[in-house]
Amino acid sequence: MKASEIEVLGKKDTRSGFGEGLLEVGKQNSDVVALCADLTGSLKMNAFENEFPERFFQVGISEANMIGMAAGMTIGAKIPYTGTFANFSTARVYDQIRQSVAYSKKNVKICASHAGLTLGEDGATHQTLEDIGMMKMLPNMTVIVPADFNQTKQATIAIAELDGPVYLRFGRPSVPIFVKEDAKFEIGKADVIVEGTDVTIIACGHLVWKSIEAAQELEKQGISAEVINMHTIKPLDEKAILDSVAKTGCVVTAEEHMYNGGLGESVARVLAIHNPTPQEFVAVNDTFGESGTPDQLLEKYHIDTPDVIAAALKVMTRK
Repeated sequence: MKASEIEVLGKKDTRSGFGEGLLEVGKQNSDVVALCADLTGSLKMNAFENEFPERFFQVGISEANMIGMAAGMTIGAKIPYTGTFANFSTARVYDQIRQSVAYSKKNVKICASHAGLTLGEDGATHQTLEDIGMMKMLPNMTVIVPADFNQTKQATIAIAELDGPVYLRFGRPSVPIFVKEDAKFEIGKADVIVEGTDVTIIACGHLVWKSIEAAQELEKQGISAEVINMHTIKPLDEKAILDSVAKTGCVVTAEEHMYNGGLGESVARVLAIHNPTPQEFVAVNDTFGESGTPDQLLEKYHIDTPDVIAAALKVMTRK
């Protein structure tokens, strides 16, 4: 498929995809329970709470306790989904996740909203640009960063079938929906959204749509960009990466995260081992964020559509 052929199905926030997915998986599996740290509305967990009040636990502003409770619930064969902002889902409770969840491979689904810069006006204390790196470093942890509303819903349902800890990262702003409602979500299997021959663009989360926009503009310039939605950061689909760069000979990675520890570094490791390839990174350069609208922040921190285009043009000169 060409970039110009991508169909936009609407626009919605990915956290709402989580809310709908949580309700659906709750209907499918009575072992699913949900815990929230005083952010039920922000995480769109209201529908689950209303439908299954006996399976919903409001723990208040007590994130460490929430992770400990969730780990304990798995001993009784429950499948707990925890919900709070990404910053509070990781940095505030990293010790509890490492010791009580990852180390013992507990079946806890850590669901994190308001990730990256696009949390916006709440500023640096609530934004997080380190979480992918923190979580992918933990043994036994699966890390998933879906691209739009539909894919977030699909991922929320799919992770219930995976036995082990999961970090599911999504966000607050409304973004275009381009994943089909009935698409199959396969953990660890990347989606090649646009096929191309001149440059590979690998992205996750909100930057997938920005990469599609970049590919559309590059297409107008006669450049064929392949766009890969790498929704699973760990385990990484190494074959998709290597197959694509074998065609294009160069790659851009794009993410709403810091250079350090993110998707780009994971891709670079694969290439360094198997097929050293020119790579450019679209990511935040070792800094905290600040207060501003999502669009303002994406532009200021150089993780917007023009930055993906510039990176693609640059990396092609290095082939």
